[in-house]
Amino acid sequence: MPATNTADIRIGMVGAGAIAQVAHLPVLRKMKGVEIVAICDNDGPKARALAQRMGIGGAYTDIEELLEFGKVDAVVVCTPNHLHEAHIVSALAAGAHVVVERPLALTSAGVARVLKAAEKAKRHVLVAMNHRFRSDAQAVHKFVAGGELGDVATIRCGWHVFRAARQQLGWRSRRAESGGGVMMDLGLPMLDLAFFVAGRPAVERVSAHLKGSGQVDEIGGAQLYCANGVSLFCDVSWRYVGEGERIWLDLQAARGSASIAPFKVFKELHGAPVDVTPTGAAGRENLFTASYRSEWAYFLAGVRGEVTLLPPEDQIRLHKVLEAIYKSADEQRDVKL
Repeated sequence: MPATNTADIRIGMVGAGAIAQVAHLPVLRKMKGVEIVAICDNDGPKARALAQRMGIGGAYTDIEELLEFGKVDAVVVCTPNHLHEAHIVSALAAGAHVVVERPLALTSAGVARVLKAAEKAKRHVLVAMNHRFRSDAQAVHKFVAGGELGDVATIRCGWHVFRAARQQLGWRSRRAESGGGVMMDLGLPMLDLAFFVAGRPAVERVSAHLKGSGQVDEIGGAQLYCANGVSLFCDVSWRYVGEGERIWLDLQAARGSASIAPFKVFKELHGAPVDVTPTGAAGRENLFTASYRSEWAYFLAGVRGEVTLLPPEDQIRLHKVLEAIYKSADEQRDVKL
């Protein structure tokens, strides 16, 4: 059953790492109608220190204890990738709704198991693909969905960061815990964003090249060929040496183009390109924080029954594409889906 509109939604935080502290906790603390009641992390002193600093009553080292004693309506899962599926299923079985940091699971089969558990429990699961909730991405999506730019032809997207030492990667450098390297970490959300703005075209064929040292990939790209003629390329790197982090998406269509970072939209009008980029007062929040706030507002509205939250079935197809990318890179050949 959805939570009532009058009572605060009680939220438990599972995992007390960087994304919990930088993204979820700051946003949730400022939102009305929610209460963060507990934090869980296998590092007990870390969980207790964070709970004390944030004024949160409960601190646990085991998710089962949080679910038994925290009386939570929802949890946000911010643990290492290989724990996501088990933690989601446990939360659902206890009657809690779930927001989970990407990926939803390590494999497409794992995603399917999560969807089945959510259906059985009659609870909502939202994977934190926050880029979908960026104001620029939402605007581009509306232009494409409304047919204003014509049929999409190509999308080029990417995400480059610099991580100087392998020690900074931690569990992400171990394939069994991460499920993959930079393509899983940065490529998955960029591909999700590309599919979102393009109307989720069906991928027919994948060609990928990935490079790395150790167990996981650290740099590479993937070319996707879709059934409706859309061509999509994703370029990712953990080893980018430049002025700073880069994230982008460029879209070309029959009658226009659009991009994020920088946000621009052009349409062909009277035989000439015209800048039709929406303008408005810039918010004080940066795009990262604002995207998480919008994501949480959407999820909470769904829990309250104010909007319809659809099961994240699109994540099965997304993970099948990711699996094809890794197969293509491993076998050095094109892979058909």
